[in-house]
Amino acid sequence: MPNNAPSQRMLRAGELIRHALASVIMRGETNDPELDKLAPTITEVQLSPDLKIATAYMRSLIVGKEQQALEALNRNRKYIRGLLAPKLDMKYMPDIRFRIDTALDYAVKIDELLQKPEVQQDLKKQ
Repeated sequence: MPNNAPSQRMLRAGELIRHALASVIMRGETNDPELDKLAPTITEVQLSPDLKIATAYMRSLIVGKEQQALEALNRNRKYIRGLLAPKLDMKYMPDIRFRIDTALDYAVKIDELLQKPEVQQDLKKQ
């Protein structure tokens, strides 16, 4: 039975990368005015078991601009990786892949479902 839970090493490295990414974006070190304007925030970074691929989940603080922020991050990802390497004490700097974080959308959808009258009625029966 395979264990799909991330190791402590993966979690710690992901958190280090998340903090460094947030710092680089917040300080505008990417020198991309569009990226600064879209105000992306990094919510989580997951690493592959070999620590060679980091998937960074992001949201834009401006509603409806997630796709534009994702494109701007992907356009600058090699430069961002170069900015992160000296900030992190890692033997190998993983390749960074950016994705839109959909966890909040999923939570809102579940909350909306739970508020429906037919669901409320079923919940009261218990």
